[in-house]
Amino acid sequence: MKKFVIGLVAVKLTFLISLAALFLTGQGDFPVSSQTRRKTPTPTATPADDTISRPTSEPFKGDLSRYDREGRAEKLQIERVMDLLGIAAGKSVADIGAGGGWFSAIASKRVGEKGIVYAVDVNEDAIKYINERKEKENLINIRAILGTTEDPLLPKKSVDAVLILNTYHEFGQPVKLMKNLRAALKKDALVGIIDRDGRGDDHGIDQQTIIEEAGKAGYELKGTYDFVEDTMDYFLIFRVK
Repeated sequence: MKKFVIGLVAVKLTFLISLAALFLTGQGDFPVSSQTRRKTPTPTATPADDTISRPTSEPFKGDLSRYDREGRAEKLQIERVMDLLGIAAGKSVADIGAGGGWFSAIASKRVGEKGIVYAVDVNEDAIKYINERKEKENLINIRAILGTTEDPLLPKKSVDAVLILNTYHEFGQPVKLMKNLRAALKKDALVGIIDRDGRGDDHGIDQQTIIEEAGKAGYELKGTYDFVEDTMDYFLIFRVK
């Protein structure tokens, strides 16, 4: 009897050992639980493409003195433009696409000695012209800056108001430029754009295109004006959303 019991126990042990071996050998074939399954990495979102493909105009590279023609200030109602942009004594202003510095010179007198005007252009000849004008007319508060087609390269948090005068249609990458401009704006700064209706490549651009592109760059429309003495011209004011 004792031998029979010992034999029975031995058989059971052998069976259990075989079963355990079978389980361990086949474990790799068992499905992996949902808790241990490796998660598939979530694809990184691709940033929105700010590149535009619409037509643009070639920047003007002719006689820069042409902008100082008689009656231009009255036609554009430039004093009212500055009023709407809050340009006053002691303020900091950016003139983007400054050309020969026509508006920069006017704004220089408005902001006075305690103010500053940043005259930005992508044309090296324009920067040279502005610096010569600054010395000749004793406009000590003007700072000429050679910008790029995508960045005005203004100091951070440096300006209270911006005017882009008949230049937006020349911007090669307006959304990128307007986005980069935001870093230079002080709190509640205003951005004014004067342009004229056109196709983009005819030294004009329709205002709806500007509004849409400015929106992509993070701006909202604050006001629209048509008081300029030319049925093709318009004046838009934006601020950061």
